[in-house]
Amino acid sequence: MVTLAVKKNRAGRLIELEQQYGAHNYHPLPVVLERGEGVYVWDVEGKQYFDFLSAYSAVNQGHCHPKIVDALIEQAKKLTLTSRAFYNDSLGEYEEFIATYFGYDKVLPMNTGAEAVETAFKLCRKWAYLVKKIPDNKAKIIACEGNFHGRTTTIVSMSSDPDSYKGYGPYTPGIELIPYNNIEALRKALEDPNVAGFLVEPIQGEAGVVVPDEGYLKAASELCKEKNVLFIADEVQTGISRTGRLLACNHENVRPDILILGKALSGGVYPISAVLADDKIMLCIKPGEHGSTFGGNPIAARVAIAALEVVHDEKLSENAATMGEIFREELHKIKSERIEVIRGKGLLNAIVIKPINGITAWDVCMALKENGLLAKPTHDHIIRFAPPLVITKDQILEAADIIKRAIEGLDK
Repeated sequence: MVTLAVKKNRAGRLIELEQQYGAHNYHPLPVVLERGEGVYVWDVEGKQYFDFLSAYSAVNQGHCHPKIVDALIEQAKKLTLTSRAFYNDSLGEYEEFIATYFGYDKVLPMNTGAEAVETAFKLCRKWAYLVKKIPDNKAKIIACEGNFHGRTTTIVSMSSDPDSYKGYGPYTPGIELIPYNNIEALRKALEDPNVAGFLVEPIQGEAGVVVPDEGYLKAASELCKEKNVLFIADEVQTGISRTGRLLACNHENVRPDILILGKALSGGVYPISAVLADDKIMLCIKPGEHGSTFGGNPIAARVAIAALEVVHDEKLSENAATMGEIFREELHKIKSERIEVIRGKGLLNAIVIKPINGITAWDVCMALKENGLLAKPTHDHIIRFAPPLVITKDQILEAADIIKRAIEGLDK
């Protein structure tokens, strides 16, 4: 029988391997995971945890959902990759499925969220020159302070976070930052006739689950229409039912001109992203002008269909809305001066931690880990809580109790 000491030694060794041979571009919690199912993950020592990060909302359908995994395996046995040099028997069916699912004419398939944002960025600029007739190289895209759209050079050029952009210049031109959740700032920015698009997260996830005022997205969308500017929604983290609706924009009945999706589009089993738009925008890009070797591959197509069917069939939007209300109610019962703010929508929530006696959000996450729940700080003082959307009422209550015990335990 393998002893606990041996298992702990294995965990330590695996962490050491990452430290020695991997780039130091992440600071993980010291837990080594080897299995997942539903809302739970298990480490190499056999300890079970609630997963309250869901791979940054990629695992909305729960870990290793059997329908999604079966789709992956079945297609992998038949055909994995053709590139877009040829047609395959899966992509067209997927394109019809996802375009109909979200109500757009066309989809451009990519692999990662950052690639999808870059795609939307290029598509917006192409539209600006061909349709809006902005002079060459003058198109401007408006983004928001506090945003997080990815890590590519162009995307970090939009960032207001020094950890994201410092040391990576020179930066991509043609971008203007304005305050988030500020309609007047957007109105002023849109006075420039060379503005082509407004890129926005319906809720700023990485910034700490910053929820804008009710009506902000609707007003922003209407301003964009008035000025013939594309409203581009980055729903990579907020989409696919995370906030209690299929899209976070649905809360205000806003239909983006360009919709960016990723993460849970695969249920966490494969890198898949997508950009959706109508013909008048999407057909501005012609053959040879944009693409990806793996974008739209047969495995991705079958996996994404299965993942979106799970979202619909298991009513994950409705569950996220209901469980989110229960979760926030339970968090408000915690008696601790450490909690400054509780905020969120659906099952995308966060607490702002006040450092007391030197105890930080990282320390709180370590206490949560010891009690059987995994979460991660963002910006040092905020903890995001985003469990898989398949979570039940009993599980959400149990998880909330773990959070309560961990935080109140630190107070003692």
